[in-house]
Amino acid sequence: MNKTVFHFGGDAPHDDPRQKDKTVTGGKGRNLAEMASISLPVPPGFTIATEECLRFLKEGGDFGDGLRSAVDEALRHVERTVGKRFGDAADPLLVSVRSGAAISMPGMMDTVLNLGLNDETVQGLAAASGDERFAWDSYRRFIQMYADVVLDLDHGLFEEALEIAKEDAGYYNDTEMSADDWKTLVAEFQRIAEQELGRPFPQDPSEQLWGAIRAVFESWDTERAKVYRRLNDIPHDMGTAVNVQAMVFGNMGDTSATGVAFTRDPSTGERAYYGEWLVNAQGEDVVAGIRTPQYLTSARREEAGADKPSMEEAMPEAFAELARVFDLLERHYTDMQDIEFTVQQGKLWLLQTRNGKRTAKAALKMAVDMVGEGLIDEKTAILRVDPMALDQLLHPTLDPQAPRDVMTKGLPASPGAASGKIVLDADTAEKWAHRGEKVILVRVETSPEDIHGMHAAAGILTARGGMTSHAAVVARGIGRPCVSGASQISIARAGAGEDRTLTIGDRGLREGDTITIDGATGEVMAGEVATIEPELAGDFATLMEWADRHRRMKVRTNAETEEDCKAARRFGAEGIGLARTEHMFFDASRISAVREMILAESEAGRRAALDKLLPEQRGDFESIFRAMAGLPCTIRLLDPPLHEFLPHSDAEFEDLAESTGIAVEKLRRRAAELHEFNPMLGHRGCRLGITYPEIYEMQARAIFEAACNVAADGEAPVPEIMIPLIATRRELEILRALVERVAGEVFAETGRTLDYLVGTMIELPRAALMAGEIAEEADFFSFGTNDLTQTTLGVSRDDAGRFLTPYVDCGIFARDPFVSLDIEGVGQLVELAVERGRGTRDGIKLGICGEHGGDPASIGFCEKVGLDYVSASPYRVPIARLAAAQASLR
Repeated sequence: MNKTVFHFGGDAPHDDPRQKDKTVTGGKGRNLAEMASISLPVPPGFTIATEECLRFLKEGGDFGDGLRSAVDEALRHVERTVGKRFGDAADPLLVSVRSGAAISMPGMMDTVLNLGLNDETVQGLAAASGDERFAWDSYRRFIQMYADVVLDLDHGLFEEALEIAKEDAGYYNDTEMSADDWKTLVAEFQRIAEQELGRPFPQDPSEQLWGAIRAVFESWDTERAKVYRRLNDIPHDMGTAVNVQAMVFGNMGDTSATGVAFTRDPSTGERAYYGEWLVNAQGEDVVAGIRTPQYLTSARREEAGADKPSMEEAMPEAFAELARVFDLLERHYTDMQDIEFTVQQGKLWLLQTRNGKRTAKAALKMAVDMVGEGLIDEKTAILRVDPMALDQLLHPTLDPQAPRDVMTKGLPASPGAASGKIVLDADTAEKWAHRGEKVILVRVETSPEDIHGMHAAAGILTARGGMTSHAAVVARGIGRPCVSGASQISIARAGAGEDRTLTIGDRGLREGDTITIDGATGEVMAGEVATIEPELAGDFATLMEWADRHRRMKVRTNAETEEDCKAARRFGAEGIGLARTEHMFFDASRISAVREMILAESEAGRRAALDKLLPEQRGDFESIFRAMAGLPCTIRLLDPPLHEFLPHSDAEFEDLAESTGIAVEKLRRRAAELHEFNPMLGHRGCRLGITYPEIYEMQARAIFEAACNVAADGEAPVPEIMIPLIATRRELEILRALVERVAGEVFAETGRTLDYLVGTMIELPRAALMAGEIAEEADFFSFGTNDLTQTTLGVSRDDAGRFLTPYVDCGIFARDPFVSLDIEGVGQLVELAVERGRGTRDGIKLGICGEHGGDPASIGFCEKVGLDYVSASPYRVPIARLAAAQASLR
């Protein structure tokens, strides 16, 4: 059997390849062992492998004798290294317990510190340390954490008891509490726990340890962990490791401290130490925002105008050692590191290092700067930036010239800006966002349970916490602007559905009022503030230039308006991969003519209506061709279910009757005749063109006339006419002949000829299977993966939201197949069509134009099967460019 418990620190060997594999020991466990192996000061401990978590969950909560024996042996190793015994009443070894998956999942499970304390060992800790206050403070922290994380008790009960104790004593900060105060509070905590549990708080250190291990394993299957994995495309079958580590203490007086630090600024990417620390504290005090932390460096403190000294000033020797470690770790990992550290009575200890979460702006700057510094090469820089993170840079920011009604200011925790309606809890944020509202989640402080609301919100605002608080770290990771530590916010306590109020500065506000936050300055403003478009220059342009140099596939855009075409060109699009002409027909100025055409009972009636639409369509295509300036443009002929155009209300029928002169009842009868039970699989796409060829004739004429008009000005377009919903070769043969006939007529009339292509969208399983035959009539295939997914899975995209989330959670689908391509099923059809299409027509142009064309994982598949291009919505073009480069390099 494979070893599943690994030691680190002290004399433990670190040469086991499985210990270096983060899929086995998690990112945290691997890095602890690696830091120990290069002689950095890491408290000794051990890691339980991820496979034990999966086995535990599969077998219904059974640890197994083998695991228990291995943990006992590992604990003995820590005892020998530290010189203390776990559970010893005279001088106890205390440990921390943390989760650590292969892919960082902040907030999946909170840390348990000081494990091993009970009514006896607390006396030993007090005697051994010579500090009774420290010992009882550590004990109350342990009870509070263990009750919340392991016993699943309401942490608010303990917080309330602490606040009452401080209030009764006239204290403001926890640090004012004396040893006797903590003793009294410990007794109260134990009373609360017993009342809630129905049994005493556990005193046996071994029971405490196995309870914490159980909690880590079970945290993998909590709702918040599932939501985080779903939002970040993390597989559900990885499991989490458990890290048990000897405690070091940052709360042993004024020579002790704790902190979180980054080797570079995670918001801007600047090459400057960034972090926060607290004297006489433990790590959770910084992360949870319970106390306002101090700045790490003097430069940061002076810039902020803060009074309390920086670590650089207050603990110069420990800071100098920390700076040495920063440089060593960044050179070792060749990336920006996120470090947790403790100073115990002047000695520095490292509790964690990992590649730090960063904003997209910071990721770009770091990647480009590190190439310039010789730390990494150009290819590594391309691979290092998450393509989806670019989305943070492609949207508007606050206009610096716009008036601002600033109510208060907090810490600039995550850049970007957002306006929205105030919501005071995560569930409300998610509910309002689903109905189309932009919301700002306002909380005293966030917790891991808020992840769904944080993701739904346009921005996050907290009254407490620093720039490394939960709110800040999560916001940066998901690309949301965040202002934290805005202490002038006071939220009234009120339940759901009640009149919920708050004050910001001296303003009284209600849930639903609009505010604006600026994560770059920390400002919180009343109302909505105007925005400006982003500047895509500097580091962004540099990385895009590198990406373009290394990618093979072209990147086009899905667009059918001049505005979208110009935006796509600005983002680097190399043509149009999909212009959906039905979107042009919904314009208010032409919908009556469209309805007249659909409801006409004869070809003559349809042609009369189409004559009204021809100049409008010609103008549409002229604007597209001019905007794309000679780049190829794939235009899909009309492909809507007809019912989408039909009038529904009495007023709409009356308006149509007035504009056409046809009686309302006759129009209603005709609409009833066109009713379809399943219009998505009904009279649409090429079926319209076969039964009503005059529709496609009009569109083809509009395309070729527009192309000739634009070519007359010197910029010859390259139209690629796409026939939708083909299932047979014969359908395409008929409609290709129609297009070629109209092209010949227009070329004869204008005296001008142009190159053009006629192809089809592969969006039906039969089309993929028959691709070899269809390619005889097609100059190109464009895979319409939206409909190909629907028709292959037999799932309606519009209705799937009711069950797809449980399907993903259950592992039926790894990801939402409408967001990321179902490679095993739909992908197999794409691969088959590519093979058969190229087998018939060597050099056939192949692309993808479904929403998957902007999804990095799907783009990787497109590179694998050798497509010529992907097409994405305008604002996803840079994402696709970078993803295509990464796919080529991989």
